[in-house]
Amino acid sequence: MKSTSNYLRCEGREIHYQAWGDPGAEPVIAWHGLARTGRDMDELATHLAGTGRYFVVCPDTLGRGLSQWSPDPDNEYCLAFYVKLAVALVDQLGLKEFHWVGTSMGGAIGLLAAATSLRGRIRRLVLNDIGPELAEPAIQRIRSYAGSPWAFDTVSELEQYFRQIYQPYGWMSDAQWRRLTESSVRRLPDGRVTPHYDPAMVRQFFVHPDDYKRWTEWDSLSLPVLCLRGESSDLLLPETADAMRVRGPRAEVVTIPGCGHAPALNVPEHFAVVQRFLENG
Repeated sequence: MKSTSNYLRCEGREIHYQAWGDPGAEPVIAWHGLARTGRDMDELATHLAGTGRYFVVCPDTLGRGLSQWSPDPDNEYCLAFYVKLAVALVDQLGLKEFHWVGTSMGGAIGLLAAATSLRGRIRRLVLNDIGPELAEPAIQRIRSYAGSPWAFDTVSELEQYFRQIYQPYGWMSDAQWRRLTESSVRRLPDGRVTPHYDPAMVRQFFVHPDDYKRWTEWDSLSLPVLCLRGESSDLLLPETADAMRVRGPRAEVVTIPGCGHAPALNVPEHFAVVQRFLENG
């Protein structure tokens, strides 16, 4: 299954997205996590598009991957602006209704969008190891590496770094680790390589410290929600997932074994649980 690489102007910023499958099929927006890129969704998008039923759009968030970096980081690296980008993206693609699969930050964008600007247009929402409340120690852990990304002399060293910090993703093949690395690397002026994102995106946690506290929005939702929780996740705690079962849309919660934050959505078992949920609609 081949994909196409595309660019659109959204809210005055150039946003890159990868598209998989027939544009006339049922649309799915698959949005990546905080310091990652849309290419993290390659395996899931390949599978869903390969069924012939789905058209999958995988954006790079502003400041990540091949999308433009924000000239106004304090105001644009936040969930509210990411939702504006999402609205502009789906409107330009002519998508009236669609499903949303979001890993970590990508799920938080979907949650907020479903409660506000895209209410009624998101048919089914999949939250991959994210909820309306995050564990503070995990936020501090992410801030510690995301705000000051390491740089290395070689791509191979960068891959070893990724294998270490993203070990909680669960099992990944050597080929998947190599693709993750090569699809999220940029070279610095001094010749070293570093992860392909704007370090200023971590300003979100300083300028918008409550951006991920979203119980009010959660309680307003009524659409079907599937929450995937890595069994050893330090970001989405068991008590938060339990509350998600009984509050708001009363999510279906599925624990993904062998993973922390966040399951990579890269193996048949992950595909099956997402596909089953989407097809129930």
